[in-house]
Amino acid sequence: MRITILTNEYPPHVYGGAGVHVDYLSRELVKLQEGKNKIHILCFGDQREYAANKTVEGIQSIPGPSIQDSCHQKLLDALFRNITMSGWVKETDIVHCHTWYTHLAGALVKQIYNVPLVITTHSLEPQRPWKEEQLGSAYRATSWLEKTAYQNADGVIAVSQWMKKGVHDLYQVPFEKIRVIPNGIDVNQYQPRLNPALLTSYRINPDKPFLIFVGRITRQKGMIHLVNAIKYISQGLQIVLCAGAPDTEEIGKEMEEKVKEAQTQTTNEIIWIRQWVPKSDVITLYSHASVFICPSIYEPFGIVNLEAMACETPVIASAVGGIPEVVNHGKTGLLVPFEPSNNQSWEPKDPETYSKDLANAINSLVSSPEKIKRMGAKSRERVEKYFRWKNIAQQTLEFYKALAYQR
Repeated sequence: MRITILTNEYPPHVYGGAGVHVDYLSRELVKLQEGKNKIHILCFGDQREYAANKTVEGIQSIPGPSIQDSCHQKLLDALFRNITMSGWVKETDIVHCHTWYTHLAGALVKQIYNVPLVITTHSLEPQRPWKEEQLGSAYRATSWLEKTAYQNADGVIAVSQWMKKGVHDLYQVPFEKIRVIPNGIDVNQYQPRLNPALLTSYRINPDKPFLIFVGRITRQKGMIHLVNAIKYISQGLQIVLCAGAPDTEEIGKEMEEKVKEAQTQTTNEIIWIRQWVPKSDVITLYSHASVFICPSIYEPFGIVNLEAMACETPVIASAVGGIPEVVNHGKTGLLVPFEPSNNQSWEPKDPETYSKDLANAINSLVSSPEKIKRMGAKSRERVEKYFRWKNIAQQTLEFYKALAYQR
């Protein structure tokens, strides 16, 4: 098949799960059908890649009209790039969009080339009200773009059963148009890799157990609730926060204050790694950690949990979104109950109780090295069985074909 993939993120410009998904999915799609598939990726940036069966072309920012509100910059920049994207598409059998950043282009390509439009649901704008902090009133426009694209899509890929229900409930997409295909992991790349000297280079004591968080500083990832939990965590541990790139200046400052406060409330060392960490180093950090912590308040799937599990590290995570479909409670980690304050907000109803519950789950697991080892082995088994990218790419290609044959 001739497959066009539209995405904001693509290496080296990746900051979230959607970029990781497109990177690995496209690699595997090229290999299927004896290498006869042709992939054309249009993304945001300056990327250029020309291979026999895979072309990558980055669309750079285009000077536009003066903008009265700086919050609207991201939206308008995306729309300008979308127009360019729709003009750069070559002959194609299907167009596959990732995130609202490319939905306008996908809808246009569907009409221009009369091909099926597929959207993968990595998140849904109405479920992320905190995005208004970044986008201002443009958040209403991104929600409208998303809704319009979903209601014009021929098929939707939901990364979890929870997201399938969300697409149906929010945008009235019929269930028969939605197929659940999870995110995946490269089990050959993500596997236990030990290197105590590397820990030392990040100021981590290799002879002392540590917990690790990996993620952006954003409301969604719940890092603030983890930091608030530190005062309740048992002594004798290191807490490693591998976190940078705050969504806004305000949340960056708030995190600074919270970490400083936490340092006065515990004798445990808090090691905050703010710089970008190479993937190979992250794999080593996962591999040495006793437990990986995912305190997200919103998570459609959570590729980061697969990364840790593939490195034989059990996960303690909030029981939200698609996480319970990834983390098997009591076998590959522990799930912490999460009750939102109301249907419009993903903040916990009782933040202090949520932080205490996180700490209690951590304390119960780190007190048993045997349980950590057993859960780590089960974690690796689970990702090898259910979340290999090759299998996920095959399911995706089968969905493409089914949609193409319907036309």
